[in-house]
Amino acid sequence: MADGGHLLQVERLRTWLASGDAVVRAVDGVSFSLEQNQTFALLGESGCGKSMTALSLMRLLPENGRIVSGSVRLHGQDLTALPEVAMRGVRGRQIGMIFQEPMLSLNPVMPVGEQIAEVLHRHGPVEGRRAVRGRVAELLRAVGIPDAAHRFDAYPFQLSGGMKQRVMIAMSLAGKPDLLIADEPTTALDVTIQAQVLQLMRDLQAASGMSILLITHDLGVVAEMAHRVAVMYAGEIVELADRERFFGAPFHPYSRKLFAALPGWGKRTQKLEVIGGSVPSLTGTFRGCRFAPRCDLVWGLCHEAVPPWREVSPGQWARCHLTEGRRAAPAVAPAGLREAAPVPVAAAGEALLRVEDLRVHFPVHKGVFKRVAALVKAVDGVSLSIQRGRTLALVGESGCGKTTVAKGILQLIRPSGGRVYFAGTELTTLKRSTLRRRRGEFQFIFQDPYASLNPRMPIADIIEEGMVALGVGASKEERHRRIDDILAQVGLSAEARQRYPHEFSGGQRQRVAIARALAVGPKLIICDEPTSALDVSVQAQILNLLKRLQDELGLTYLFITHNLSVVEYLAHDVAVMYLGRIVEQGSAPEVLGRPAHPYTRALLSAVPVIERAAGRPVMRLQGDPPSPLAPPPGCHFHPRCPEALPICSGTEPPLVQISPTHGTRCHLHGPGIS
Repeated sequence: MADGGHLLQVERLRTWLASGDAVVRAVDGVSFSLEQNQTFALLGESGCGKSMTALSLMRLLPENGRIVSGSVRLHGQDLTALPEVAMRGVRGRQIGMIFQEPMLSLNPVMPVGEQIAEVLHRHGPVEGRRAVRGRVAELLRAVGIPDAAHRFDAYPFQLSGGMKQRVMIAMSLAGKPDLLIADEPTTALDVTIQAQVLQLMRDLQAASGMSILLITHDLGVVAEMAHRVAVMYAGEIVELADRERFFGAPFHPYSRKLFAALPGWGKRTQKLEVIGGSVPSLTGTFRGCRFAPRCDLVWGLCHEAVPPWREVSPGQWARCHLTEGRRAAPAVAPAGLREAAPVPVAAAGEALLRVEDLRVHFPVHKGVFKRVAALVKAVDGVSLSIQRGRTLALVGESGCGKTTVAKGILQLIRPSGGRVYFAGTELTTLKRSTLRRRRGEFQFIFQDPYASLNPRMPIADIIEEGMVALGVGASKEERHRRIDDILAQVGLSAEARQRYPHEFSGGQRQRVAIARALAVGPKLIICDEPTSALDVSVQAQILNLLKRLQDELGLTYLFITHNLSVVEYLAHDVAVMYLGRIVEQGSAPEVLGRPAHPYTRALLSAVPVIERAAGRPVMRLQGDPPSPLAPPPGCHFHPRCPEALPICSGTEPPLVQISPTHGTRCHLHGPGIS
């Protein structure tokens, strides 16, 4: 192989984007190499240039972008010098790419089989429709899609998120590439589906010998997948090392900050470290170190001179002025419950929220007369309670009904059955006018703050809107004073009140959403995946804020998430949901430390961790959750359960109390089962 055994060599790559009168130096002198059968991870916050680096390798830049200098050599051939016609033969055949959001990458009006067949026809030869369908089915089977032959004619909307991502992988493999670029391939997936996709990529790499360029901001994914790691910041690589050395002793202050911002059980009693400020604008030139304005270890030279690229230990390179004598101890604290001391279970106090046998069923109408032919049992008998001032985490895979439970509790969707008691009042029986007056006591923070904030309204108007609707504040002046106080409470300046949502970063927009919820003086806040779209550094800021507000204001949270590291850090109690039902519930130390249900154990096992405890079993769930339109009889989980008993397929498991504060619905803990 050319170039001393390297499959890919990138040298001093610079990609610039025109932005009005300015130039954005998105990729500014990036160099690295990738060997055959190796996974190379590119790590860093959003806006650092990771995805633009990948698009530069493929020469798929936007119209305002161009490669101004540097080289990209694949098998010794410089791709930057190839004409566009020749590059079309490289894309797909030599380099495949998995994009972050499969739904946006797949054609919604075209069957998935036809989309994979396009790649085969482009990079052929495959003769005859029968041969094409056979090859497509073979690719779909290779990526673990069941009933592959019949999926040829399925449309993207008919597939789950995990299956759409598998179709993208099948498409990228159709040309048998030497290099697979995976740009945040699991960001939008649940931990169980993420585990399946990562294992699939490992298996395919082992079978074909292909190399993988993995772009991510998830340190756990990097720890499980990568052979070598590069940390990118503000358009350049600031650290490069093999996996063991990087996770054992990260050198650059930015790398250490990323580790310190990770949530986990061992940090429950302390604030998460945050990286102050944000990634700088790449429209100008830099005099010194680009990270200096956010670095805790900064000193005079950092502002005066660009740091050299040097080997700080064998096989580990960094761009930093720190010498070995000035180096601080690495801030590496592998997150996880595994090595944390147990936290005492607090005595149960007064329940602010109590939910009894909540059901939300959606009718399916068919025929001329639109008769009800079936019911989608999105929530099917959920019971839970939250004590004042505590956080209950509701966890589970997408589609299990978590958000529907939240909407049913707040009466945004009228329940089909059951009762919801808030501060002793049954909400399900209240008239609409009475319920409207009570809505200030319970508020909702949505997953995507940009989609939930009116882009045409300044921040002050967005916050004031709810106050006016619920009669909070006797006058406009009083409301404006309250808005300024609340903005300060969530860490935003008063001048932010006249700005619009698009002028803020993702973390700042989430702070605005929190301010809007606080403005009406709630007792309960439902947080629906409020940190899932945020980098680890911004996530740490939001988690610190939520925790501080709970301590200061006595707030109660129902926290919906599939990020179990966040649950370990924030939650007092945990409820695990599967296909419309709670399968396990109890205090966080019990549910996370001694999980009783196989589904809970599978969720915990699927989480990518930096340091997996020796001897801890790894459970990999197969397939996706069944449809709530036709749930399996007996225990809903039994078709995917590795520990299923004969009784599980026919009898619904009863609630079994493991302890006074810990219960599960599982036949493994029933009478006569040891």
